[in-house]
Amino acid sequence: MKSIIQKIIRLRNPNFKFDDALNTSALLQFIWIQSWSLIRGIKVILFLKNPKGMMLGKGVEFFNISKIHYGKFLRLGNHVHVSALSKNGIQFGDNVSFGAFSRIIVSTSLNDIGDQIKIGNNVGIGEFAYLGGAGSLEIGDDCIVGQYLSCHPENHNYQDMTIPIRHQGVSRKGIKIEKNCWMGSKVTVLDGVTIGAGSIIAAGSVVTKSFPENSIIGGVPAKLLKTRTHES
Repeated sequence: MKSIIQKIIRLRNPNFKFDDALNTSALLQFIWIQSWSLIRGIKVILFLKNPKGMMLGKGVEFFNISKIHYGKFLRLGNHVHVSALSKNGIQFGDNVSFGAFSRIIVSTSLNDIGDQIKIGNNVGIGEFAYLGGAGSLEIGDDCIVGQYLSCHPENHNYQDMTIPIRHQGVSRKGIKIEKNCWMGSKVTVLDGVTIGAGSIIAAGSVVTKSFPENSIIGGVPAKLLKTRTHES
C-alpha cells in the first residue's frame, strides 16, 4: 500500500519518498486526511471550475472566485481565506501549497481595488501567511517559505500634517520575489522590494529594499550578509 500511495504523491512531487521509519498508523491517518481534502476540493465544481486535483482543508473560503485561477494540485490548509477582489485576479501555478490560517487578499476596500497576486509553480508557503496584492505581488517558481510570511505591496501617504493619515491615500509599487528563494519564518517584505532569484532570507527579517540574485540577507531592517558565491 505504501508504494501505491507513494506513486500517487509523485504525480505532484516526482522526488517524494516515504521515510523508512514511517509507521502504518500514521500512513493511514495521512491517507484519511488527504482523501477528505480531495473531496472538499470538488466543491469548486459548483462555481463551474475544474478542481485539477485541488486539496482543501476545513473552512477554506473563496471570495470573487471568478478571478481566481490555478494550476494542478493546489493545496490550501485549514481555514485559508482567498479574496480576489482585484483588477487582475489571483493566479496560482501548479503544485502550490499554503499552510493553515493563511490569508491571500488582494484588496479589502471597494473604492480602491488592488492589482493582483501571482504565485509560480512548486511554491510552498507555511502557516499563518498574509499576502497582500494591492500594488501587485509576484512570487516565482520553486520558492519555499516558512510560517508567518507577510507581504505588503502598499504604503500609506502621511506627508500632510493637517489631514489624518487614513484620509491621505496610498502609494503602490509592488513586490517581486524571483524564483528559487528560501525565506525563513516570520519574514516581512514591504512595498517596492524585488528579491533576486536564488536568494535566502533569514527568519524574522524585515525587508525594506531590493537585493540582487543569490543574496543571503537578514536583520531588521534586512541587510546583505553575504552571497551564495561567498562574496561579502
